[in-house]
Amino acid sequence: MSPNQQPGSQQKPGSHQQTSPPQVPVVVLAGFLGSGKTTLLNHLLHLSGGSRIGAVVNDFGAIEIDAMAVAGALGDSTVSLGNGCLCCAVDAGELDQYLDRLVNPSLGIDVVVIEASGLAEPQELVRMVLASENPRVVYGGLVEVVDAAEFDDTRARHPEIDRHLQIADLVVVNKLDRAADGERVLGLVRSLTDRAAVVPATYGRIDPEFLFDCRPSEERLGQLSFDDLHDDEGHDSAEGQDGQGSHNGHAGHLHTAYDSLSFTSATPLDPRRLMEFLDSRPEGLYRIKGYVDFGPYDARNRYGIHAVGRFLRFYPEPWAAAEDRLTQLVLIGSGIDTEGLAKALEACRSDAPHTADEHGMWGVLRYVQHPDEQEGEDPPVAD
Repeated sequence: MSPNQQPGSQQKPGSHQQTSPPQVPVVVLAGFLGSGKTTLLNHLLHLSGGSRIGAVVNDFGAIEIDAMAVAGALGDSTVSLGNGCLCCAVDAGELDQYLDRLVNPSLGIDVVVIEASGLAEPQELVRMVLASENPRVVYGGLVEVVDAAEFDDTRARHPEIDRHLQIADLVVVNKLDRAADGERVLGLVRSLTDRAAVVPATYGRIDPEFLFDCRPSEERLGQLSFDDLHDDEGHDSAEGQDGQGSHNGHAGHLHTAYDSLSFTSATPLDPRRLMEFLDSRPEGLYRIKGYVDFGPYDARNRYGIHAVGRFLRFYPEPWAAAEDRLTQLVLIGSGIDTEGLAKALEACRSDAPHTADEHGMWGVLRYVQHPDEQEGEDPPVAD
């Protein structure tokens, strides 16, 4: 682990009394030229449901977002499209400035996607997101897109791709339909990652729920969305070229499926056991979200949890007076053993729900951001 606090400086359970501000996940979308990053971003924009996506693009000359035609000619920096999407041409030094703009509550952005230049160093972009001082910014994962048909040639030209795969949280093996030996490429990519979820895709189509929580479409009141525009265009984009287009919304589009597990417990969880579970979470488990009840270890607060890849953060907030004290978690991944994960979470239930020792929460508190953290200091990332 890489905690940025010593145990002696940690906040005591129950001393956090303010609810954390709503946060916007910032996803870094990386991959070498031609891998399909822009196609994947287009897919997310067209099929975002009621969600508003802020897009930061690093290599403006290579961008071909179909729906930009709706906004007309692009300005030098920012354009606001019909469904609230913002696309910004930035260099790395301006990133934090643009994140501050995009996560402003007045814009109602639900997720920010940074599409890196094909030659960008994703580790540097991830570091800048982690170091953001804006309390509304939270790391949403590094998504590395690879071209299955050209993967061997890409490795030969860019051997650094192995290092990129090592730090990725989610790897999209794109253009699998064009690869002569797709299963071999999938196996090779999996061997080069460090517990990342690896998903096959064609035309960059992965389910948006992999990356962010989609709003119900009925929340899109008084605005024209990409979904509506896409329907009016008769589905003549890449999403419809294989005959999968439909006027029935998302049902007609092929997405890369994900596995999910919902876990609820009326018995509090033991913090040490939960941390053991989180420290050993398996390959393919991409996201964990929800709330945890630690019972007597902190009777005042429930703990929101946000985990993506190896990143982990807890957010204590006071229980509401009439609220049922439950642990409610959702786990999302690819190829994960949901039955085994459910059993492992059940084993985290506290055997002695009425007692707690004073050191039991230390592991959890290492992943709570406190007001006295140093500016610019990277938050802890689980090993």
